[in-house]
Amino acid sequence: MSDAVDRGAIPDAPAALRQLGDGAAVALAVATWLGARSALAVPVAVGGAVVAVALVGRRPVLLVLGCGVLAAGLGARSLAGLVPPDPRPVDAVATLVADPVAGDFDVRGEVRLDGRRLLVRADGGAGGSLRSARMGERVRVVGRLRPRPPGAAWMIPRHLAGQIDATSVEVADAGGPPWRAANRVRALIEQGARGMDRDDRSLYLGFVLGDDREQAATLVDDFRGSGLSHLMVVSGQNVAFILVLIGPVRTRLGWSGRWLVTLGVVVAFAAITRFEPSVLRASAMAVVAVSGQAVGRPAPAWRNLALAVTAMVLLDPLLTRSVGFQLSVAATAAISLLAAPLAALLPGPRPVALAVATSASAQLGVAPILAGFAGGVPVTSLPANVLVGPAAALVTTYGLPAGLVAGVLGDPWAAPLHLPTVAGVRWAALVARAGATAPLGELSLRHLAGLVLLAVVARWRPRLRSMLAVLAVAVLVLPALALRSPPLRVAVGSGGSVWRSGGATVVVLPGRSRPATVLRDLRRAGVRRIDVLVVAGSSAPLLGPLRHRWTVAKVVDDDAWPGTLRVGDLEVVVRPPADAEVRRVPP
Repeated sequence: MSDAVDRGAIPDAPAALRQLGDGAAVALAVATWLGARSALAVPVAVGGAVVAVALVGRRPVLLVLGCGVLAAGLGARSLAGLVPPDPRPVDAVATLVADPVAGDFDVRGEVRLDGRRLLVRADGGAGGSLRSARMGERVRVVGRLRPRPPGAAWMIPRHLAGQIDATSVEVADAGGPPWRAANRVRALIEQGARGMDRDDRSLYLGFVLGDDREQAATLVDDFRGSGLSHLMVVSGQNVAFILVLIGPVRTRLGWSGRWLVTLGVVVAFAAITRFEPSVLRASAMAVVAVSGQAVGRPAPAWRNLALAVTAMVLLDPLLTRSVGFQLSVAATAAISLLAAPLAALLPGPRPVALAVATSASAQLGVAPILAGFAGGVPVTSLPANVLVGPAAALVTTYGLPAGLVAGVLGDPWAAPLHLPTVAGVRWAALVARAGATAPLGELSLRHLAGLVLLAVVARWRPRLRSMLAVLAVAVLVLPALALRSPPLRVAVGSGGSVWRSGGATVVVLPGRSRPATVLRDLRRAGVRRIDVLVVAGSSAPLLGPLRHRWTVAKVVDDDAWPGTLRVGDLEVVVRPPADAEVRRVPP
């Protein structure tokens, strides 16, 4: 959004806009965010009146206050709209507001019915019908409506007031014209990717469409363990790539043409990618930036971010409770404020320094949220993001138009067209697997606080930068050192455990353990190999995912004979049905 502008051809900014300074724009976003999170039961009319008076009187301070009050009232009203429905039978036609997702035991979709958003859960034949439906389509749902389950806080930012346990789901029609068009584009891209193998296709569709439904547990954990999970679903970065792609067209248009084209492209892309929070944030920023240029007020990225966040939170106060939206805002804010000064401090070629600074700034911005929500930030995330950045740009800027062309032409042209795309996603997968396998650990909030303190001291005491850099490296090494001296037993999964002593590793897992959970916990525990795997049930669902990352020497499950095993300093006593007692014994 940094197009050159001819100052002589641009009208002066209106006075009302001139009075809202950059600092006031940031204060506006903060007040709006805090107001929405507080959700105080303030009449919306009161907040609206204060905002109106502030705009008429051109009072920035009053506008900040008014937006905070208005956001609080809107937040309270949004929460009030999530009052749980009374349990009752349901037989009605509803509109899908999200693509259904297959879980471990059922299929879940989100629908709008009678003005409410509801979660639909179905299995068996009903689950199969729901799984094949697409966002925007209308489905006939038969089942029972019940309130939101206790503890399902994730349903609140998605505006889900209750749940339908469906016994029958049938597609009624394809929905309105915009959704039919968006679904046709998605179907075309998916058709062009049919020749790829499963992992390549699932990554490609995640990169360009935000469709992560086919991604294997091993692939998901590789990207999470290397700090690359944001690439597996469409993000705000994709909007920037799309705008770069249409740049030659936009630069030939006047301001009104640029505004209309930008608005049309970002709305269409948001619909195709299902209005993910990060895409909404980036789309709003793009429209704000073009609007600012059109009125003669081009602004830095952080001001555009502040105004975009203000508008989006006022439209949907519950976005402040979405982790995806929080991560997108935090990463963008950190990049806009820190990337340039950090790049100036780094040695080496400018493009490389800027890439490292941008990735480091984004990681620093999201680190507190990830540390609190996901438990930590992988140490490998910075180098992994720098290495994968060019591949991600290639897959988006080339892979999206190539996917459309491949969908139209079909075989035998689709495979050659997608050779660069496949190369990009495979490079990303290779880096992700290497990053997740490296036993470097994760940075906790304590480590992050230490790094921030060192950065602050380096800013004010330049002469100490060499020593502080050494200390920063030491902080980054601490998680890896902690993994090299593990305790005898570490709990993993739901009732499982890892035993390590004398160079041996024994993993004991209950039946029906989820591969995704086991992979995550074993990775965080710093497991490097598995000498004995004991599973209270069938080991088949777990062996493939575990062997994706580690060598599994011996497996004991419900088909194995009972007995006693000795490995290193550990003795494993196995009793039917695959119940195990592990203890340390003298060498």
